[in-house]
This record gives sequence, C-alpha cells and structure tokens, in this order.
Amino acid sequence: MSANPTSITNFDPNGLGQAGKLFGLPFEPENSQLLILPVPWEVTVSYRSGTAGGPAAILEASVQVDLFQEDIRDAWKLGLSMLPLNPALKADNDNYRLLADKYIQWLQKGSPEADHERFAAVPDIINAACRKMNDWVTEQAEKQLDQGKLVGLLGGDHSTPLGLVQALAKKHESFGILQIDAHADLRPAYEGFDLSHASIAYNFLKIPQVQRLVQVGVRDVCEQEWNLSQSDTRCQLFTDGNLKEQLYGGNTWEALCREILAALPEQVYLSIDIDGLIPQLCPHTGTPVPGGLDYQQLMFLIKMLVRSGRKLIGFDLVEVAPGSDGGEWDANVGARILYRIANLTAVSQGKLNWG
Repeated sequence: MSANPTSITNFDPNGLGQAGKLFGLPFEPENSQLLILPVPWEVTVSYRSGTAGGPAAILEASVQVDLFQEDIRDAWKLGLSMLPLNPALKADNDNYRLLADKYIQWLQKGSPEADHERFAAVPDIINAACRKMNDWVTEQAEKQLDQGKLVGLLGGDHSTPLGLVQALAKKHESFGILQIDAHADLRPAYEGFDLSHASIAYNFLKIPQVQRLVQVGVRDVCEQEWNLSQSDTRCQLFTDGNLKEQLYGGNTWEALCREILAALPEQVYLSIDIDGLIPQLCPHTGTPVPGGLDYQQLMFLIKMLVRSGRKLIGFDLVEVAPGSDGGEWDANVGARILYRIANLTAVSQGKLNWG
C-alpha cells in the first residue's frame, strides 16, 4: 500500500521525523501518492491578514503530529508530501496585498473623490493578479493529476482553491463540494474583487461539473448570499444556528451528518475554511465568528462521508494564520486536520485501508 517501499525501510514512525518534511515523513513529491500544494496568497483579505503564512507554519508544526491513526492501517505509509513553496508567488502576494489594503482603506473612508483617480484602476489590477495566481494553481494541479496523484491545497485565503477545483473539473464529469465555513462566500464580488475570498463558493458554482454545493457551519451571511443559497437548487445550506438548535432539541450529530451527506453525490471535493470551527481552534484566522464546529465534530463528519462509500477527489484547508506573537496553536490544529483529511481521502480512494 505504500508509495515506495524503499523510501520507508529505515524510517521509524515512533521516533523523530525528518526536519523540513511534511509531518517528518520520508517522502519526496515524486514518490508520493498524495501531494499538498501550498499557496501563500491572501491579497483580497478584508479584515485580518496572516493566512499567507499558513502553509509554512503548518509545515513547521507538522513534525509534532503523531503518525499513528487507530482506525487506519499504516496511515503514515501512504506517501504524503508538500510541493515546495513558490517564493515568486509569495512576493507577488506581498506586493499586491499592500495595494489592495490601501484600496480597501480608501473604500472604508467612503471613497473620497480626491483619491478616485489614484485608486480607480486597482480592482482591475488585483483581479488580474488573482487570475494569474488561479491559473498557476490550475497548472500545478493538472501536472500532478496527470501523473495519477491525489492533490490537496493548503492556503492562504479561501480564494486559493478555485484553480484546483477547475483542474479537477477537467478530470471528473460531475462532483459535489462539501464546504465547512463560517461564511457562505457566495458574493459575486467583494470590494470590487471578483476572485475574492468572499466569492469562492459563487465561483465554484460557475463550474458546470459542480453538481452540488453543501455548506456546513455557516453563521455569517448577507441577504444576497442567503437569497442565492435558497434559489439555486444546487445549494444546500446547513447553518450553524440550525444545527445547534437541532442538537439542543435532542437530535444527534450522527443523524445530522447523515442528513448532510444525503445531499452529496458519490464524488466529493472537500473545502475546509478553518473559521468553520470554533474560534478557540483558530484564534488568528482572518475573520473569526462565534460558534462553529469542534474538532471531533468535523472529523466525525468526514469519516462518515468516507464510510458512506463516497470518494474524496481532492480537498483544501485554508485561512490558517499563525499568531503574530509567534504562537503555534493555529498551525498545530491545522496540521492535525491536514493529516487526518489526507489519510481519509486516501482511504476513500482505496490507497489506505481501515484498521
């Protein structure tokens, strides 16, 4: 079941991992079955920044994750690694983020006419930069998918996985998306940016192969997004408030998970915005919201998805931001989510077996 037996002969899964390698595992991209594509990008974030540092922070924190999974046999042998961080992409992010931030501050001041000429072209500039990033993600994902690899994406903000989903749409006739998120992200554009982190779900729905969009944990939604979620028959919204009301009324999380999964087709793409979880698990994320799923609720839902026989064709984990004080908690949580969903994806694809 391993990606390359010779690469793991001398590896001790109970000992120290290899520094600089994802989860300390002894794999390189060429002998891995599942690759993580890091995308350090947060140009359109509208509140707190920091998510561009997520991939590097999770890579560093990942070596502290114990590799044993009690319900998945030899999970660490999958062959899991991260592609190198792209310094040019990070540099572009930093430059365009400064420009976007100045523009957003101008909007927040009421768009003073005196600076109109200075900022008029900014949306087009930022949109072009985001399209370039998106095209790069598509290109990188297609390269790995063409080699038969599974691909997961690590953001960055929630605008980053669009290119991966577009690449998967070229490989699959139809699939559903399970989105874990505090926000609906169904705005056609936000602050003039049509590839905004606040528009990712809207942009998912532009892809003809996306058969269903099932959103779980949403608790911050504007009227425009609500109306779209109710009028588009491909959308099903499980708000955090409604889920909690049912739990408080005596329903079980297992029963609610079955209802969520019933809305999904056989092939599923998983999109996890970390702010879909309770803020205690992601205190430095860009736009935290009270409420949300706890860690085990999320893991139970995804495990049930795989147990149901559905196949995970890809995934992303986004909006993980390291603390400005150097705190590692957000990255610690993110690393554990990443390891678990990578292994569950592999089980759904028959590349690992239940224990």
